[in-house]
Amino acid sequence: MASKPPQGDAYSLILEAIDIGLYRPGDRLVESELADRFGVSRTPIREALQRLETQGLLARDGRSLIVASLDHNQLAELYVVRSELEALAAGLAARHATAEEVRVLQDMVTADRRHLGDPAALARANKRFHHQIHLASHNRFLVQQLDLVHRSMALLATTSLAAEGRDGDALNEHGAIVRAIAARDEEAAAEALRSHISQAYVTRLKLDAERDESL
Repeated sequence: MASKPPQGDAYSLILEAIDIGLYRPGDRLVESELADRFGVSRTPIREALQRLETQGLLARDGRSLIVASLDHNQLAELYVVRSELEALAAGLAARHATAEEVRVLQDMVTADRRHLGDPAALARANKRFHHQIHLASHNRFLVQQLDLVHRSMALLATTSLAAEGRDGDALNEHGAIVRAIAARDEEAAAEALRSHISQAYVTRLKLDAERDESL
């Protein structure tokens, strides 16, 4: 018989469920249903929901809590912050990454090509790749801030990697980032990652415009 997850994990369990798309923007979260799904009591569920609301990942809809969504301005603000923090992480990685960390990044770029044509799998691989760069920066405070930014990215209903041709371009951009890190070129690494985020944002805007036209 499988053991139930620790009650203290309620926050992480709900956060992961939002991150993988089990709960999407606009979905209502009910304490009793979450407690049953995750096998924990309602008290840690209630505390986790309050914490997620404080962080802006949940919003009020009357008396209910729903997964928040980002409007056009919030999306722009998020990408500005993400671009600069990610670029800083890449520059620091070029300065501080160990040879082993660089090798891991190189191997990721090669291995992730097997996910071409599978947006969901590539999106998960993309998160791992970026998180590895964050860790390679060797700056714990920057990693913490980027974790918060990437939690907010979970509020986007779709991945920009689903756009036609974007998956291959994104992996090519990952390759350029890693080459700059391996060359210990801080400025080039930062610019390569900043450009990568800019391209992702352009793709996101196009996807949103196409969606709005179809409504």
